[in-house]
Amino acid sequence: MKQSKENIQQIAIYSRKSKFTGKGESIENQIELCKQYIRTHYQNCNDEGILIYEDEGFSGKNTERPKFKKMMSDARAKKFSAIVCYRLDRISRNIGDFAKLIEELDGLKVSFVSIKEQFDTSSPMGRAMMYISSVFSQLERETIAERIRDNMHELSKTGRWLGGVSPTGYVSEQVENVTIDGKTKKACKLKLIPEEAETVQEIYRVFLEANSLTKTETYFIQNGYKTKNKKLFTRFALRNILTNPVYMIADEDAHHYLIENEVDLFSEQKDFDGKHGVMAYNRTIQKTGKTNQIRPMNEWIVSVGKHMGLIKGAEWIKVQEYLDQNRSKSFRKPRSNVALLSGLLFCTCGDYMRPKLSQRKNAQGELIYSYLCAMKEKSRSYVCQMKNANGNLLDRVVCEEIKRLGSDSSEFIHELELGKKQLEGNREKYDDNLDRLRGSIAEVEKEINALVSSLSKATGTAAEGYIVKQIDELHGKGEIMKSRIAEMESLTANHALSDIEFDIIRQMLTNFRDTIDDMSVEQKRAALRTFVKKVVWDGENVHVYLFGSDDSSGIELPPDDFLLNHNGSAENVGNITEPLCEDSK
Repeated sequence: MKQSKENIQQIAIYSRKSKFTGKGESIENQIELCKQYIRTHYQNCNDEGILIYEDEGFSGKNTERPKFKKMMSDARAKKFSAIVCYRLDRISRNIGDFAKLIEELDGLKVSFVSIKEQFDTSSPMGRAMMYISSVFSQLERETIAERIRDNMHELSKTGRWLGGVSPTGYVSEQVENVTIDGKTKKACKLKLIPEEAETVQEIYRVFLEANSLTKTETYFIQNGYKTKNKKLFTRFALRNILTNPVYMIADEDAHHYLIENEVDLFSEQKDFDGKHGVMAYNRTIQKTGKTNQIRPMNEWIVSVGKHMGLIKGAEWIKVQEYLDQNRSKSFRKPRSNVALLSGLLFCTCGDYMRPKLSQRKNAQGELIYSYLCAMKEKSRSYVCQMKNANGNLLDRVVCEEIKRLGSDSSEFIHELELGKKQLEGNREKYDDNLDRLRGSIAEVEKEINALVSSLSKATGTAAEGYIVKQIDELHGKGEIMKSRIAEMESLTANHALSDIEFDIIRQMLTNFRDTIDDMSVEQKRAALRTFVKKVVWDGENVHVYLFGSDDSSGIELPPDDFLLNHNGSAENVGNITEPLCEDSK
């Protein structure tokens, strides 16, 4: 007897795996085992009543996981009465998080089951045993972390390079050692690359002389220095080199500095020979998808390395002092930035153009600003000599063009309408083809049914094999037609969506045209980013690239001519008279 939907019990399955693998306790295996458990222990729940939440590639050290959060949100909405997981640590390895979870689920009247440990919070003993087990899960995690640190301590005694991208000036070199018991051990150390080492020393020399990352960056761009990846040096690349202790020569000054900053030092004072460099382990916090963060120095594990150092201890320390002093002078955004194209405007050299505000105002009472190429600024016009653009004028030009696109007579709207009609015509063809394919499938199924009927009579005769072969061929033909139908239904669904998109784009353009003049600066920026992919300034004209266009088909706008001739009048843009050359006052 089939259960009614009202009587089906809702049960949640949660599965997690730290990283993708095709074996072991995969998410698929976890889910299947949980389903088997539910079928056995929850008679009122069938496959329709099972809600599945999967997190792939997330650690169990905390509960910051998207599907876990969705599951808890659904639990609070009373969408299920129990959560089943394969093993306790799939939920969390943190006792604090786990205790809060069980307490919250208890208040929501949602039971929790771990099938591996056979714990069920619906009973007092199950809850007690689960708390005990979670304590051991956290202990395991903390033991692993302690083991990693102990391993780092052992590695620091050897001063070896642990692998990864080698720092500028060095290359990773594999060396072999024969132990007392005759075994060969392989390890890595850093080997100097003379040309790169000279670049590193030049970076420290220039920075100590200029006491400025910006000036150091300009020097290295003007002189054509390149990174390991054959790119121009940026302030961030320079800072990484200037703060890396691997370059510091292990001398008396270095030893005193490290002791003073309470690092975990695994080398004797006699090892600081004034030749070798410093190796710092446990220096960074590495998180997937995020920039590495530098740990406080008292968490570093430091030793004298096997590689040769490049920068004297006193000089390296002086650089750190300069960087700390300059941190408070870091770039701040202008307090009243009214530029609309920040982040959208590019120079033909490929770099961004950023707004530069003045304290002067134009005839309309607006602060006058210009756009200048970041590469021109960084290289002091050595790499790029692009003329600055009149920011007030450029912003208005782009806004006027987007307003024009929204008019019924614009070429852009005309192209949209043509595209829409073409899709409507194609859809009629798709519908005809779909009807024809569905009819063909019905005929194939009739033939198969007839052959199946005759097969029972031909069993044991020579005709049996022939009939089976015909059935297989017809089945294959039917599957191909079904696949084609699925493809065409998907296409028609996309066309239906395109219809809606056309209407939305047209409506948005119309709204932009009618309301842009009354928008705030923030609203104008957001509105422009809805339509504009990027804007390129070539010194004379501005090229606007809309979303959906390629980089070879932008709208070219000569600002002066456009403003004076658009709709036969300059009144639309407030009588703009400022020229676009960079020397204009």
